[in-house]
Amino acid sequence: MKSGTSQPKTLLLIGASRGLGYAMAEHFLERGWNVVGTVRGTARTRLHELGERSAGRLQIETVDITVPAEVSALRGRLAGRSFEMLFVNAGVANDPLQTIGNVATEEFVRVMVTNALSPMRVVETCYDLVTHDGTIGVMSSGQGSVANNTSGQREVYRGSKAALNMFMRSFAARRGADRHPLVLMAPGWVRTDLGGPDGRLGIEESIPGVVTTLLSVHGKAGLHYLDYQGRTVPW
Repeated sequence: MKSGTSQPKTLLLIGASRGLGYAMAEHFLERGWNVVGTVRGTARTRLHELGERSAGRLQIETVDITVPAEVSALRGRLAGRSFEMLFVNAGVANDPLQTIGNVATEEFVRVMVTNALSPMRVVETCYDLVTHDGTIGVMSSGQGSVANNTSGQREVYRGSKAALNMFMRSFAARRGADRHPLVLMAPGWVRTDLGGPDGRLGIEESIPGVVTTLLSVHGKAGLHYLDYQGRTVPW
């Protein structure tokens, strides 16, 4: 590296093995960042192939964020590291036609733990690995907007993302004096395993905007609920 050239920034990306997370890892690498991306389990993924092509700029860690002990272990392995951005990409869907009146308790708990509780546990646990003005973001959804819910459906999923939004808002309130930009990201309805085949957007339409929007909030402390085009989403 030439003298005077700034060091690459590093992203800690939770949930990067496929779909939106994988695409985010790819785009951040293209924009000159280093990435520590996580997968669940030991199976080989596309992220491992990307790592082999990254000339050492992509490091892969393993964590299941629904297991608190694994989150703590990840934090321990990363002790002493510093990241300019932490982004938690986690989510599961359920039957979109299930209402809150007929969803099984076990299914409700699965969606809420994965979509709301576990991302916030990562944020709480890994917060101090982020630089003093670094960005902290989580993958929310436009369906987490209470104001925009005029059509119903996807009730449990909507509720889990609305809960995530509220938990991040509480986190921001507790950290009111901090300089961190905090981002709730709505990527749009994307054709992925989670979004299904009817999504309005391809990954290639959503993720470049997601990355641009995340980079645009650098230095803008406070909580931002934004979509992939940088527009504010109503609460």
